[in-house]
Amino acid sequence: MQGLGVAGSTALSPITIEHRSAVANGTRIHYAEAGDGPLVVLCHGFPECWYSWREQLNALAGAGFRAVALDMRGYGASDRPTDPSLYTLLHLVADVAGVVAASGSSSAAVVGHDWGAVVAWHAALLRPDLFRAVAALSVPYRPRGKTRPTLAMPRNDSERFYQLYFQEPGVAEAELERDVRRTMRGILVGLSGDRAVADRQGSRPTAAGMVPRKGGLLDHLPDPARLPGWLTEQDVDYYVGEFTRSGFAGGLNWYRNIDRNWELLAAWAGAKIPVPALFVTGALDPVLAFAGVEQAVAALQTSVPLLRASLIIPGAGHWIQQERAAEVNSALLEFLRAL
Repeated sequence: MQGLGVAGSTALSPITIEHRSAVANGTRIHYAEAGDGPLVVLCHGFPECWYSWREQLNALAGAGFRAVALDMRGYGASDRPTDPSLYTLLHLVADVAGVVAASGSSSAAVVGHDWGAVVAWHAALLRPDLFRAVAALSVPYRPRGKTRPTLAMPRNDSERFYQLYFQEPGVAEAELERDVRRTMRGILVGLSGDRAVADRQGSRPTAAGMVPRKGGLLDHLPDPARLPGWLTEQDVDYYVGEFTRSGFAGGLNWYRNIDRNWELLAAWAGAKIPVPALFVTGALDPVLAFAGVEQAVAALQTSVPLLRASLIIPGAGHWIQQERAAEVNSALLEFLRAL
């Protein structure tokens, strides 16, 4: 394919996944690709990498689509600029658009999870000529508000919202990189539907997304003795290897641009998503408990007029495409086939 360099391949039966890279927006972006057909670009969140889409790569490729799962800017084998200001939504959307252009395609459907959902929504908002449809997992579209985002984030004398904790460079990095395996096991299990069920059975519940002022993100997250059925030790090994090599600074820098994004997107205040869309979340996703998220989900039909479906999967938590791969794959394929 024009503009791409093959960097090896990995077989996840029955589909062969090719590893490639493209220079997009002046930045080298690594991605995993499978299949042939209409292009679908998959954007992960924090702290993940292309690997979180492993089941979707197989399903999409097997259904006649060309699926491309990115290592987003700052993650995995993609470039990791050191300047935090180079991680705005304008940079991130331009990266995704650059990969589409480098692939030789004139259009694509874009799918995102967590922070990747924010990128996917804004890719559809800013470049509807290029992104013909959008599917978002976990995070609904939230039109630009009137208040600087960090000023609206919850805080009190003992705790503050995790995105405020992430603002000071070096602080969260030191905590998360101290023991990467403990970090990944805690975050992956702690935000899952399995943890939510355990909380309901007597474990100590915590306010959604809050971090103690005299502690860190991991203080309220488990160090599980066993992994849930959707997550293997080999999966954890992959994530640990990626973040041991890359560190967490790239992903954390996305959060350090939340107010800058609000400033840069002022011209789109009140704008609606103009392309066909799908939203899928888990009923036990802690994101649903964040301030304003439930209202944003309820308002999707207004802010996203071409919304085809808004699905809430019972029992699923935050890592929905991994926890409930079959249901997510079915929803994605139904949506994409109808375009």
